Parts: sequence; C-alpha cells; structure tokens
Amino acid sequence: MAGFVVSGTQVSYVGQDCREIPEQLGRDCGHFAKRLDLSFNLLRSLEGLSAFRSLEELILDNNLLGDDLVLPRLPHLHTLTLNKNEISDLENLLDHLAKVTPALEYLSLLGNVACPNELVSLEKDEDDYKRYRCFVLHKLPNLKFLDAQKVTRQEREEALVRGAFMKVVKPKAPSGDEAAFPESHLQYTPLPSASRELTSHRGVLGKGRYFYYGRNSEGNRFIRDDQL
Repeated sequence: MAGFVVSGTQVSYVGQDCREIPEQLGRDCGHFAKRLDLSFNLLRSLEGLSAFRSLEELILDNNLLGDDLVLPRLPHLHTLTLNKNEISDLENLLDHLAKVTPALEYLSLLGNVACPNELVSLEKDEDDYKRYRCFVLHKLPNLKFLDAQKVTRQEREEALVRGAFMKVVKPKAPSGDEAAFPESHLQYTPLPSASRELTSHRGVLGKGRYFYYGRNSEGNRFIRDDQL
C-alpha cells in the first residue's frame, strides 16, 4: 500500500487525506506497530485502530475527530496527541480515556475547543487554561505531561483538592427575552443553596458580571431628566 512508511516498530501514514484507517494498514502493521502517526488526514472515525493492540504512542494531530471519538482499549498506550481536531466535550473525552488508556502519561489537546487557550479563542486567558489543566489532572491523575508542559507537583496537589470543581459547564441556550442578551454579556455563578431556603436567615453571596455595550456610559442610564 502506497503512502505509509515503516521504521522498526514505527508506522507513519501522514497527509494521505484518508477518511478512515485503511484495513490493509492494520493487517500489515497492526501486529508489530508501537508508534502510529496518522496526522494530517481527514479522519472522523478511528474504526480499524483495534488492529493495533500493542501501541505505545498514537499521533492523531490535524484531523477531523470530534466528540464521538472512540478508541479501542490500548493498555500500553502512554502517549496520545490530538492537537487541532474538533473536540469540544472535555469531560466525555477524559472519562473515555480513563477507561481505555490506563497507562496514559502524555496527552496533548492543543487547538481543540476543549482546550481553552488563545489558539482557539481570544476570549480565553491563562486562568481558563489553568482551570482546564486542573480538571484534566483530576480525571487523569497519572499524566506526567499535558500539552507539552510537564505536570508540576503543585498542579497535582491542586487537582486533588479542587479538580472536581474545575469543570466548565456550558450554559443552556437562552429563550424568550433572554435571547436578546448574548451569552458573553451576562455571566453568573449560581447562588448557594441557602439562598433558596425561606427559613434560612444566613447571609449569602453571589457573584455576577454585567457588561454594558451601549453608546452612553453605564451611570447615565440611571439619571432622570429632572435630575440634570
């Protein structure tokens, strides 16, 4: 089969515009390949990867893999790169990897919506990325490297304490009058449960941010004509 390169236990099938893993590649190389590079293709499915049971490294950068990504169980896989794909559901991916790649130590997700940094959106900042790393390490505590950065002891300790709370929840689509306000204009964190109990007199604190995009200053909106 043309297009693939073999060097010892390393197999490359790069830049072939394939939409699925060729069956012949699995038949010819699946029994000995320990490193498989399928980057720069058009993969939307990983069907056929089950032939590569001995993989230790899997490179899937620059493909079209999305949230329906399914890997077979790869007990020896320690390195997985999924840079520049179309993955947006981080928790679903991490739960899946925890089940099928128990030996995973190196993971890279740069260039996916699931990885919040300025490569994906200018609205993301360093704090967003730190929360993302904390959540990933909570789900995959055995990682040594994440996105080409070594996992520090401080990150690992923080993930044990706070990782479960770093999940990013997508707000529900607005309906009715709420649709008039874009999601980016109004952001909030839910009030504590105590605020919903009528018999409770404890003080509670909520946090909100409102962004005004009108022509006039925010203060002028609350001044009547007879006060000028």
